[in-house]
Amino acid sequence: MSLNMDRAASAFTFKGGMLPMTVMELTSADPEQIRAQLAGKVSQSPAFFQHTPVVLSVERLDEPHLALERICAVCRAHKLLPVAVRGGTDPVKQSAWALGLGWFPPQEARPRAVEEVPLADAPSPEVEATASPTVGRIYRGTVRSGQQISAPEGDLVVVGAVNPGAEVLAAGSVHVYGPLRGRALGGIHGDRQAGIFCQELHAELLSLAGNYKRLEDIDPRLLSQPVQVQLRDDQLNISSLG
Repeated sequence: MSLNMDRAASAFTFKGGMLPMTVMELTSADPEQIRAQLAGKVSQSPAFFQHTPVVLSVERLDEPHLALERICAVCRAHKLLPVAVRGGTDPVKQSAWALGLGWFPPQEARPRAVEEVPLADAPSPEVEATASPTVGRIYRGTVRSGQQISAPEGDLVVVGAVNPGAEVLAAGSVHVYGPLRGRALGGIHGDRQAGIFCQELHAELLSLAGNYKRLEDIDPRLLSQPVQVQLRDDQLNISSLG
């Protein structure tokens, strides 16, 4: 009886996790300038602006008294949902807390490995995950719907398929030696040199350093093809590997 009462009294548990999050890196503190640029972004990729949570990075600003409330209002008007602020002075931190936002310290530079695993040398597709000092992490097997496989440091290599509803993410590049039908996110800590490589493209979503492209935005001629994805001028560039 006591055990059942203890279970009933538990309303939640805390768990560590790593969720993909778009970082909006501010280079201007002018809300109107931000508004104008967001309006242009909406016209380019309206599917992205659907109540997307974002972290506002103010590390490149020298604004101890940032008009944070106005900037958040501009974001929400364009269907972006600010959830936290990264960087800034103590007044910025206090403003974030007053607005009900979280606060993160400035991002530290993180090295990433660049060595890739050739397809010819790929191991047999047994379902297991192993760590590697050169590529970050190798996952062998199918990443199934609802499953998330991550490499917090370096690259992620998946020797198998990524099913719809599954998610793979890495601090560096993402390599999928099989069909990519779920979500793939590279450069999750802001590495703009990261890429995404797959043998067969059907991705629900692609992301590099917080820049997104959804399935409906991908050139149909690239679907079902081996491709590489790179970041150029804040846009995802997808090209065939064939």
